[in-house]
Amino acid sequence: MYKKDFEIRWSDIDANRHLANSAYINFMSHTRTAFLQEHGFSLMELSKAGIGPVVFHEHVHYFKEAFLGQPITVSIEVSGLSEDGMFFKFDHNFYNSKGQNLAFCEIVGAWIDLKTRKLTGLPEDLLKLTASFPKTEAYKALTKEDMRSHGRLPKDLTL
Repeated sequence: MYKKDFEIRWSDIDANRHLANSAYINFMSHTRTAFLQEHGFSLMELSKAGIGPVVFHEHVHYFKEAFLGQPITVSIEVSGLSEDGMFFKFDHNFYNSKGQNLAFCEIVGAWIDLKTRKLTGLPEDLLKLTASFPKTEAYKALTKEDMRSHGRLPKDLTL
């Protein structure tokens, strides 16, 4: 499990004086970026490969409140990858200083070719690095079908 520590700042709270849902997303994003960098997926490496991550959906479950000035720990583990590395699923957990689980989030996404704007598998050198990712006990090899398993499809506005 990869972990990153934060302190809740004034700009992280909402009108209810607890951690805002947008702050949860920002803390997870920061944790994922640090995790990826430490596992060889630096911005320079991603730039050389011409790829970037895209998020399909994030499902957050909130359990306990977190407040201004409190330290929190955000963890990340990989709960799924496709064989070519195109698709990924990350699990994030938020903990307070007592180790109590404040929230859980599952993030599902893929890698996109920044020139063609199409989904792409990972280059071989980056794909090899995924072997060192910390994985959940429920880790699974993802397929394209898993990306639509929730049944949600685009529904355009009729003008």
